[in-house]
Amino acid sequence: MKKLTKSVLAVVLTASFTVSYAQKTKVDTTKTKDIEGVVVTALGIKREKKSLGYASQEVKAEALTEGTTKTGNVASLLSGKVAGLNVNTNNNFGGAANLVIRGIKTLGGGNPLIVIDGSPVNNSMIYGSSFDYGNFLQDINQEDIESVNVLKGAAASALYGERGLNGVVVIVTKNGKGKDDGSWGVTLSSNVQAGFIDKSTFPKYQTQYGAGYDPSFYYGSASDGKDFVNFGEDASWGPKFDPNLLVYHWDSFDPTSPNYGKAMPWVAAKNGPITFFETPFTFANTISLEKGNKNGNFSMSYDNMIANGLMPNSDLNKNTLSLKVNHNLTDKLHATVYTTLTIQRTKGRNETGYSDNIVSGFRQWWQTNVDVISQKNAYYRNLALNGVTGSNVTWNRISDADGNPIFWNNPYFQRYQNYQSDDRTRSFSYAQLTYDVSKGFSVTGKISHDLSNMYIQNRLAVGSLAQGFGQSGKSVPSGYARQNINMTETNYDLYTNYKFDITSSINASGIVGGNVRRNYYNSIYNSTEGGLVVPGIYSLGNSAQATLAPAENEYTTLTASAYATASLDFYKVFYLDATARWDKSSTLPKGDNAYFYPSVTGAFIISELFKPNFLNFWKVRANYAEVGGTADPYMLSTTYSSTGIFNGQAGGVGIFGSQTTQPNASLKPQKSREFEVGTEFKLFNNRVSLDFAYYKTRTYNQIISLPISSGSGLSSAVVNAGQINNEGMEFQLGLVPIKTNDFSWNIDANWSKNKNEVVSLLHNGVSDVSNILLNSFQGGVSINAREGYAWGTLVGSDYVYLNGQPVISATTGRYQRVGNQIIGNATPDWIGGLRNTFNYKSLSLGFLIDVKHGGQVFSTDMYYGLATGLYPETAEGGIRENGVIYPGVNPNGQVNQTVTTNPSAFGSLDGYARMPASRFVYDASYVKLREASIGYTLPKTMLSGTFIKDAKISIVGRNLWIIHKNTPYSDPEASVGGGIRTYGYSIGTLPTTRDIGVNVTFKF
Repeated sequence: MKKLTKSVLAVVLTASFTVSYAQKTKVDTTKTKDIEGVVVTALGIKREKKSLGYASQEVKAEALTEGTTKTGNVASLLSGKVAGLNVNTNNNFGGAANLVIRGIKTLGGGNPLIVIDGSPVNNSMIYGSSFDYGNFLQDINQEDIESVNVLKGAAASALYGERGLNGVVVIVTKNGKGKDDGSWGVTLSSNVQAGFIDKSTFPKYQTQYGAGYDPSFYYGSASDGKDFVNFGEDASWGPKFDPNLLVYHWDSFDPTSPNYGKAMPWVAAKNGPITFFETPFTFANTISLEKGNKNGNFSMSYDNMIANGLMPNSDLNKNTLSLKVNHNLTDKLHATVYTTLTIQRTKGRNETGYSDNIVSGFRQWWQTNVDVISQKNAYYRNLALNGVTGSNVTWNRISDADGNPIFWNNPYFQRYQNYQSDDRTRSFSYAQLTYDVSKGFSVTGKISHDLSNMYIQNRLAVGSLAQGFGQSGKSVPSGYARQNINMTETNYDLYTNYKFDITSSINASGIVGGNVRRNYYNSIYNSTEGGLVVPGIYSLGNSAQATLAPAENEYTTLTASAYATASLDFYKVFYLDATARWDKSSTLPKGDNAYFYPSVTGAFIISELFKPNFLNFWKVRANYAEVGGTADPYMLSTTYSSTGIFNGQAGGVGIFGSQTTQPNASLKPQKSREFEVGTEFKLFNNRVSLDFAYYKTRTYNQIISLPISSGSGLSSAVVNAGQINNEGMEFQLGLVPIKTNDFSWNIDANWSKNKNEVVSLLHNGVSDVSNILLNSFQGGVSINAREGYAWGTLVGSDYVYLNGQPVISATTGRYQRVGNQIIGNATPDWIGGLRNTFNYKSLSLGFLIDVKHGGQVFSTDMYYGLATGLYPETAEGGIRENGVIYPGVNPNGQVNQTVTTNPSAFGSLDGYARMPASRFVYDASYVKLREASIGYTLPKTMLSGTFIKDAKISIVGRNLWIIHKNTPYSDPEASVGGGIRTYGYSIGTLPTTRDIGVNVTFKF
């Protein structure tokens, strides 16, 4: 244990008491240590995994990164690899990945705390102006990671106090390693990958009918009697295609088009929307230097990633530089310094949501007669001839005489002229000194600083379709908006670590320390008003009208903490740990801003007492813990924001509007209590391993904003209320079916199920709240927290039922509907993953199956697209002419035999006009081949005589196959963005790509 203790002292603090079980000392053998190993836990403490009384799961670097393509976001790499960790990724370019451990615990959702080498870092998600700017975990270079340890329960994260409510993801960075000859080690890695659209995640279009909301040409005709296409309609419920019928299309009015002035055949487009997308490529190169000896080590890496997205004019360039130094200044004084800098520039993120989203148009509002490549050619021809202002030649013109867009811009004009851009600078650094006062006592001081800066720009070019834009939200034909966001977090830690032997079998060790954390946030946003004066000049000074006062938000918060841990170790058989943390927060009122979070855990190693030949290790464990959370800034008192100047002249009076949320000067911290039991097995010479956990969590006294009567002049009030319970189980299984000198086969499986319930909201005699609206969608659908149901309840219109059968009008043949019904829930029933790894000599093969079962999603795309006639099922079997007999019963209980009336009229058969919202709620389950790889390590004999020490080449893939799904024309995993936008809502998402790449690594 001395060697282990020394390493622990050099890193951070831990505590351990040992009590004798018998009269003779039992040595903790190397074999026992090898079975379980050492993991990094809260505050960067290294612990023997066998001593832990709570569930945690470590993912080593090779399992994290080597079997997949470069994602640019560490969070997405954890998908399917950790029991109890629900990872939601999306297809947005540079978008966020959402992490949830053991279910939603708070009404507002919540992500786990991210910790690097014991220091917390910012993992905020930014979403604004219909763009997903990702989460800050993507700033971490995945090549710098040694391991990721997921601390799942409250007992594992209790040392982080108010920040441990949603669990903790602990990232350990690599240390430099030395060579026998003392020379530098150099590693060069190169990766190139390409994405190919999974066509099952993008619409198939019917090819029988074209533009319109009626099966006729009603936009007039030319002097020769030939009809105009229904230009201004963004639907395909129009006339039936006829190659012998000549009509005037949109490009018949484009002077630069070869079809100018010509009537062309009325046929489906040769090049549909899928041709709009480009092939995304990613190029990544990393070089690292390392050196080490007995007095310390050095590691430095530089990573460059260049990527383009599916959408035209989308580019991302990210550069990351990292440095880590460990050095023994003296025999007793040890120093560690780590710093990383990421500079990222992104252009052309895809729009999300409903409005101004090109992909929403493709999925919901489109004409199947429009050729996308013709739109591309028209844009470039007119750009060259007429400049930017004359290049928006759209398929969706107002009329034959007016070429301005009525609903949609030319998609290429939209992408190349109305693009956004953002620059992000991220730095994270820490410095740590540890002084060994004596053999069993040390003092450590540490400071860490996390800085995030973003500069965001949005553009609306002259010539665009007028739309709501900027700070006022007024409809304008052009504009420019910019935002600067600055966030910092600084942590100061001072702690002592002691260890001493009470007897030969009893030792005591402990950690006592304190932390001061300071967070700063500043955001300023402004935009032009009334349009741009000079086209193409994107500056606030180019505003056609006076700009409004900028929207500014700034705050500084402070949290002071003290913490301690203790452990009882009985003969290396029984471990009893306790932790305590006190937090004092500046965002809560005096008198209620100091709070205490305890935990106690126990682990009993049964295999030290009962050990048949087949049993290598057996542990049972149990724990109880409390964690919590503080309030956001400015919840205690009223705040005001500038809304302009009255009179506007010199001496004018400033106008300020107050917030619409009633503050609460009596807030208390929210709390969460969790109980957990579990067991771990290793059998048959460690060929079989099993880890099981059962937990039950109660999160209460939540800080939430509840709706109140608008007659009060306010819309909501901040209160302590609400309770959410989570109960679940987790399994981890490891198998080694075959293991020889040349060949091995490893299987790693995980499965977890979480049951969530919103137990109560607010009932105090004044307010009676049993439902909270979390988010609302088109079609009157919303996602809610409703008492008695799991968080994420979908509410909307449903069928009217009679004896379990949907009721259909005997007159119209259409379904009857009823509103405000529960129509689904966004959270999954269970999740799992299965990984197989094969190694034969220098060849390796691996693949990961990722599974999510249950949960529902409302598809706005199908809600509108089935009404507008885009999809094949809207044109099958002549239903537009003949109608359809829907399954169900009439109000009298008889089986329906009525054909839908007037089937050729828009919306008569399907979609939002006639169907309840539940018609468009789909099962979000999936089974995916998430990762696959094949690698070859060149034999040493082949490299002898060269300066290359190791070389490996791998072919890797990600999202190669959606083995099973139930959502039509979309990926059930795709969402609008991170956070609350992850759940229950599918609208205008990009198609999923099958990513295939080649990795080459050389070590010199």
